[in-house]
Amino acid sequence: MAELPPRYPRDFHGHGACRPDAAWPGGARIALSFVLNYEEGGENCLLHGDAASEAFLSEIVGAAPWPGQRHWNMESIYDYGARAGFWRLHRLFTEAHVPVTVYGVATALARSPAQVEAMQGAGWEIASHGLKWIDYKDHAAADEAADMDAAIALHREVTGEAPRGWYTGRCSVNTVRLASERGMDWISDTYDDDLPYWARIGDRDQLIIPYTLDCNDMRFATPQGFNAGDQFFAHLRDTFDALYAEGAAGRPAMMSVGLHCRLIGRPGRVQALKRFVEYVQGFEGVWCARRQDIAAHWAAAHPPVAARGWHVLGREAFVERFGGVFEHSPWIAEGAWALELGPAHDTALGLHSALCRVFRAASEEARLGVLRAHPDLAGKLAAARRLTVESTEEQASAGLDALTDDERAAFERLNADYTAKHGFPFIIAVKDHDKAGILRAFERRVGHDSATEMAEACRQVERIARLRLEAME
Repeated sequence: MAELPPRYPRDFHGHGACRPDAAWPGGARIALSFVLNYEEGGENCLLHGDAASEAFLSEIVGAAPWPGQRHWNMESIYDYGARAGFWRLHRLFTEAHVPVTVYGVATALARSPAQVEAMQGAGWEIASHGLKWIDYKDHAAADEAADMDAAIALHREVTGEAPRGWYTGRCSVNTVRLASERGMDWISDTYDDDLPYWARIGDRDQLIIPYTLDCNDMRFATPQGFNAGDQFFAHLRDTFDALYAEGAAGRPAMMSVGLHCRLIGRPGRVQALKRFVEYVQGFEGVWCARRQDIAAHWAAAHPPVAARGWHVLGREAFVERFGGVFEHSPWIAEGAWALELGPAHDTALGLHSALCRVFRAASEEARLGVLRAHPDLAGKLAAARRLTVESTEEQASAGLDALTDDERAAFERLNADYTAKHGFPFIIAVKDHDKAGILRAFERRVGHDSATEMAEACRQVERIARLRLEAME
């Protein structure tokens, strides 16, 4: 088997233009997930064996790591999240009867037994946020895997059970794969959709529940972020309103809200979150759910479907399957296989784009060869039953296999006149027309100049290819 040319791993297609009906419980128009990141006590700190202090997501604008030194101010800001911010948020959500998913850093959970007990008493889901709240972008895969294993073990010791969901946050290119290999029900280290989706990772169908960095209080501590609670509330409200309207129009999605004890837990900010909770509780059809509940629903209502995998077919299999999409012109499929294909080409639309690129880039002589490979409409090859299967079905769909004597005579005359004038047969996507419409188009187009007809015939060839691919989906 020929080695695959470069393949592009990122998926720009996703659910496509018409995302599936999420079918949320009770016919909800939106699923709303509140996520509390519990990181206090798991951040970079010399006390935790790290080389420098933390510098991320705090009240200290422009903070930098202090190598070899404890940063007392930074530590105390994180301490606030555990000592005060957490309890303020716990009261808000429990009084409002809103379920929460906690992204719990394992070492932070171990240092906060009272908070863990409160999370469990409230029925909150505690997912894993890794072993420590550090950046894994430069970690070797084996080292990151070892930390994941340690995080899972510690999580089990502290909470009584292993985590079923995962979010590292400051992740590496290996994170999702490594978390999937550890059997997670769901993973949230992506920001690429408004709905969950299945990803094929190794030999496993992995559920991905995308997270958010815009509906996230972290923007109180980042450039061009929120300067006041009103801005945070307005952004959450507008996001909710847009998604709720889409749900009312039959396209239910989900919304995540990312929170941190030391940020939104401050008195001057928490009121914005309280207003948002009260706002959404004024609407019907809002499903506030933990991520484990969303995962269970998605697995039941939208189980994984085997991917087509067109873009990873070997050369022979690819050409065998798609070599006839452009009539008797397998070289177009060969050329498309050699392009940089990816998951977005595993649809009729996507693969059509790749095939058309090869056709359009070909010389005029080569494109003429494709046109001339097409049979006459209702011509001698059809009468002798020597058309390809695709052409036979297409011509039959327009009734060209059941012509009257007068119709057959008209087609024979037009075929002869058109080919004599233009040098290639008349081509039209017959599935788009009925018999009478085809004859009208034939009579109109036979009088065009050959350059105009060449362009039109090429468009029709591409249209025929698209219809053939759609029949394969």
